Amino acid sequence: MSPSTPEIRRIAVPASIDAADAADFRRMVAVRNRVYREVAGHDDHTMTPRELLPIFQPDEHERRPVWLVLEGDEPIGRLGLDVPLEAGSRTAYPYIELIRDAWGRGVGTVAHAYLEELARAEGRSILQTWVEHPAAAGEHLAAPTGFGAVPKDHAARFLLRHGYALEQVVRMSVYDLTGPRDALMAHAERARVAASGYRVLQWELPTPEAYVDGYAWMKSRMSTDAPSAALETDEETWDAARLHRHDAEYLDGGRRLLVTAAQHIATGELCAFNELAIGPDPTAASHQEDTLVLSAHRGHRLGMLVKAVGLLAWRDLAAHSPRVITYNAEENRPMLDINEALGFAPASYEGVWKKVLD
Repeated sequence: MSPSTPEIRRIAVPASIDAADAADFRRMVAVRNRVYREVAGHDDHTMTPRELLPIFQPDEHERRPVWLVLEGDEPIGRLGLDVPLEAGSRTAYPYIELIRDAWGRGVGTVAHAYLEELARAEGRSILQTWVEHPAAAGEHLAAPTGFGAVPKDHAARFLLRHGYALEQVVRMSVYDLTGPRDALMAHAERARVAASGYRVLQWELPTPEAYVDGYAWMKSRMSTDAPSAALETDEETWDAARLHRHDAEYLDGGRRLLVTAAQHIATGELCAFNELAIGPDPTAASHQEDTLVLSAHRGHRLGMLVKAVGLLAWRDLAAHSPRVITYNAEENRPMLDINEALGFAPASYEGVWKKVLD
């Protein structure tokens, strides 16, 4: 088969990893992990088929079709097009992940044309994608936010050639879970003093019923309150059913997630939260996922409070995990200030790219 005409095969999402039709899904996960390893130079983004399968199950809030890219019967990459189903959404989120041996042979161009046609068929006019750009010498592209830049590397040149513009730079930071606790404990204590009108709550999934409504509301604000540059962001609606599905994606995949939340004592409102997660391998890297302080409650060091207290608990719950990885927009200085004070160090950068379809 010519490299310029790869087979693009949509994957039927199996009911279980052991199902008779699960072979293509397992191969998709394997090629995903290979691509991430080749780009990043490490295995911290590796996930198992069991972890990923719940994410691709049918969802009333988003379609996530995924395809294998094959030469002959050899997987050389995968494609995806995440399509939000929020009312009035104009966006779709494509990704093209190819092994390094497939670069520069026209495969990505064929794949992009395929995904763009599908996005148009879905009535979408805006494509947005996140791409890791490892550190490199030479020409860089600055984000229009004024914060951060990425190398004009193979991925950047591909996106520019296909009509994308860089909109935002995202920093990946790493925290060493094996270091001393003293500084972390001091940060937590100072934050508790500043947040005297709040109490800390913690739970592992599944979310206790008493916290479902408050946690769901905070999750919905992630779509509106986090810095998003000139990206198009759909306002998400979260209710109990959506939160239960969120919890199931972690639990069914064998992952653990700890939520550390701040509650306003006078009103009982949940007003800040932080999430720490790990997969089935207790020796793998952990991931700090969403963190948010509701706008009405900012100025009380709640971000520092939930992050510091969460990390202290996590060092006991995930005692064999060596580090925590997290992502923040480069212009999100309040969160970066907290991370840097806690000891997170920059490790790599992602570009967030946008294309408006004509």
